[in-house]
Amino acid sequence: MGHESKEHENSGGVSGERLRSFIKRIEKLEEDKAAVSEDLKEVYAEAKGTGFDVKTIRLIVRLRKVELEKRRESEELLELYKAAIGMEE
Repeated sequence: MGHESKEHENSGGVSGERLRSFIKRIEKLEEDKAAVSEDLKEVYAEAKGTGFDVKTIRLIVRLRKVELEKRRESEELLELYKAAIGMEE
């Protein structure tokens, strides 16, 4: 029996235990993602119930994320250009 179990654990070069570990981690993250999604729905519903426009809130959230990325990009480019001409702060 021990031999059959070992074959099952390492069938065709695939480690069953390692695969199970990945699957369990993925399933846990999927559960977490679903919970966060539910939380987000609740917050948007609460905002809507308070009189805020949810579409506009979603737009602001998206803009703030993009603006942060673009701002970092601009700052890095500015530093690169300043260094290229030997300009110090």
